[in-house]
Amino acid sequence: MDRDERIARESVVAAARALDAQGLNRGTSGNVSVRFRDGLLITPSGMPTDRTGPDDVVRLDLDGAHPPDQKPSSEWRFHRDILASRPEFHAVVHAHPVYCTAFAMCGEAIPAVHYMIAAFGGPTVRCAPYAPYGTAELSDLALAALVDRNVCLLANHGMIAAGASLEKALWLAVELETLCQQYAVARQIGTPIILSDDEIGATVERFRGYGLNAARPTAPETT
Repeated sequence: MDRDERIARESVVAAARALDAQGLNRGTSGNVSVRFRDGLLITPSGMPTDRTGPDDVVRLDLDGAHPPDQKPSSEWRFHRDILASRPEFHAVVHAHPVYCTAFAMCGEAIPAVHYMIAAFGGPTVRCAPYAPYGTAELSDLALAALVDRNVCLLANHGMIAAGASLEKALWLAVELETLCQQYAVARQIGTPIILSDDEIGATVERFRGYGLNAARPTAPETT
């Protein structure tokens, strides 16, 4: 294992632990991957993040091949398919945070109740229909929900965030959970106002010049 691979493996472990530390994941649920050379590196199946080390991260080829003595996350298919079909993405984060998952349990998309939804690429966050975990069907549904988007919900399951780096994918995951929490609270207070597609489209364009497209993502300037 060369230095570049060691660093990439360490980044996967750090990202998986960050999901737990930020309350987006618990136990052995959720998974993280990063593009690496002609394949990807992904968290192992069924291993708690506090026991996962760089050597446990699984190297996966785009055809699904991996070392026989290691088992990749059960969700390796959609990680592989997202990275194979979306060259702008270099990392994928999947988790089961409370508010994202609650809306996913209801099969609900997230509408434009806040302009920050533009960070995800459009005026909605789609919810992919249900399919069993780890299946090609789930991967196909996730890819469809991610068209022109960098996040989606998975019905009765959780969420996916993809980015140009692990840092960006994690940032998007946190932002999505925050938006879902805000939307849930707003619905308890009253009827949230939905911003127009034109307004969100304009905000998407404004975001292109902000920190979201920098190597180190930051929230766009706001007033």
